Amino acid sequence: MASQVVLQTAGLNMVYRHGKLAVHALRDIELTVHEGEFVAIMGPSGCGKSTLLHLLGGLLKPSSGDIFIDGMNIVKLKDRERTEIRRKKIGYIFQRFNLLPTLTAAGNLALAKRIHGNGYLDEKETEEILRLLGIQDRMDQRPIELSGGEQQRVAIARAVLNKPSIILADEPTGSLDSTNSKVVLRLLRETNHHLKQTIVMITHDPEAAHTAQRIIEMRDGQIISNNAGFYHEAEMDGIF
Repeated sequence: MASQVVLQTAGLNMVYRHGKLAVHALRDIELTVHEGEFVAIMGPSGCGKSTLLHLLGGLLKPSSGDIFIDGMNIVKLKDRERTEIRRKKIGYIFQRFNLLPTLTAAGNLALAKRIHGNGYLDEKETEEILRLLGIQDRMDQRPIELSGGEQQRVAIARAVLNKPSIILADEPTGSLDSTNSKVVLRLLRETNHHLKQTIVMITHDPEAAHTAQRIIEMRDGQIISNNAGFYHEAEMDGIF
């Protein structure tokens, strides 16, 4: 039985206007992502991948076309309704972590829980995710007391703990050194494997992209290829 489609676009276009100048950021994007997939969208800076991620998350409205999340066309929704979809179905991982500096790691997670409401993992499941991410003993630390890799792990925990069906990762290794980048990519694969959450990650790094199950390459606002990645579930064994 084919897995369920959780994310889909049809004829998606985005045009930014600067006076009389029209910049076509995206052109006729057709994209389908199935439940539980780990998809990487890669391409050079300015190719439109960040714009596409923001559209998929309902942060922007397209100039034309449709975006379906679990079969619902979010383009047709009001702003308040799109916000509700984001809260319930989407988790974000940002390149710059976006942790509140005045709160501890635990405080950042607690705030996210209050914002997202019900649907959080229970205490036992939460402890398992924190253990998996290797930050269970760092919950009392503020972001400034954490390394870059640890901050990104807290950001991953914040994204996955409310059980969204889709994780959108915006260059999650862009601010990390090579060692922490590899750790974070392995953690994303591990959470994808354990929680069955769909992950869409944008990156300009071919090595990062090849950790995904599928690679979508973009150039000049268009999808130019859609290939299988090199990640297999068998690789999960013995990672940690």
